[in-house]
Amino acid sequence: MAEIRAEVRLPTNELRDDIPFFTKVLKMRMDTIYPADDPTVAVFSGHGLRIRVDADATEAPGTLRILTEDPDGFADGARALVAPNGTRIEIDALNPPFVLPATEHAFVVRKLADQAPWVIGRAGMHYRDLIPSRLGGSIIASHIRIPDGGPVPDMVHYHTVGFQLIFCYRGWVDLVYEDQGEPFRLFAGNCVIQPPEIRHRVLFASDNIEVIEIGVPAEHVTTIDHEMELPNAEVNPERLFQGQRFVHHKAEGAEWRPFRLKGFQSRDTTIDANTGGVAGVHVVRRGGGDPEWTRHEGDILFTFVMEGAMTLEGEGKEPFRLSPGDAFVIPPGMATRYAEPSDDIELLEVALPGAFTTISG
Repeated sequence: MAEIRAEVRLPTNELRDDIPFFTKVLKMRMDTIYPADDPTVAVFSGHGLRIRVDADATEAPGTLRILTEDPDGFADGARALVAPNGTRIEIDALNPPFVLPATEHAFVVRKLADQAPWVIGRAGMHYRDLIPSRLGGSIIASHIRIPDGGPVPDMVHYHTVGFQLIFCYRGWVDLVYEDQGEPFRLFAGNCVIQPPEIRHRVLFASDNIEVIEIGVPAEHVTTIDHEMELPNAEVNPERLFQGQRFVHHKAEGAEWRPFRLKGFQSRDTTIDANTGGVAGVHVVRRGGGDPEWTRHEGDILFTFVMEGAMTLEGEGKEPFRLSPGDAFVIPPGMATRYAEPSDDIELLEVALPGAFTTISG
């Protein structure tokens, strides 16, 4: 195959001023320069970039971003520079520290009947935002659907997250994960957590597949891995990804126990144990006794109504009659009651951290 190169063109008024800047300050190498007697074009390469500085270029100077593991040691610690040709240079960290925004607590109710818009996102999937405020950027909760089943145009990728859950609500989807063996089918009622930076790919989906996806924080980077092929040769289900293990929770055979709220029971997905307490996920259904007023002392408490109906009562709020597709967030310290639950009620509860105190009365 013939060699192909690409380069970014930048203008210059005086090439002799740009040469020492790009070679000495930005530590790039000069590959070509011409004409010899009065140069007007020079090509520089470095840091995964090829730049053509051209006196005949008419476009704006633009901005170059250089990412390095030692931003304070690059360009004498300067974080913003301007080249002689006017190009702005930004120096930033290659791997910036992971920062989780502080939660902006709020009582949120999102009803499917309100006809919130579905937005087409990555790989052609339709997204519905379940927490529009994102609680100050601390969490994103999405109701995702793929109307027409079949192969999904996805690539091997990973997310820079603190926590991420995929719960299959309707239909099924075929997935494959790094170090977890062959692709598998995620059925309705089952879920997986995607530990930080685990490589994965969505392969195939049933018609009208619907999933609930939770991501912490709300804004996180998705990176395509062009090198890894999945499934990979190594199988290591106990591997820790930044302290978290991959979990594929299956409803079949799961144990139901009394829930933290009277009148309900739940099945624990083991996500609390496998994330080191970062988050807990429970599927909740009707149990014995009458619902009571309670308060919680967690940070984030998100619930999605999967089946049935209930009335969400909150102090100082009008009651909300909720049905499948509705979602809500209860802030810490607020008294609420899950009143008048139908016999077929089924809820998905996601809490951060996984263990927290619930106070009755």
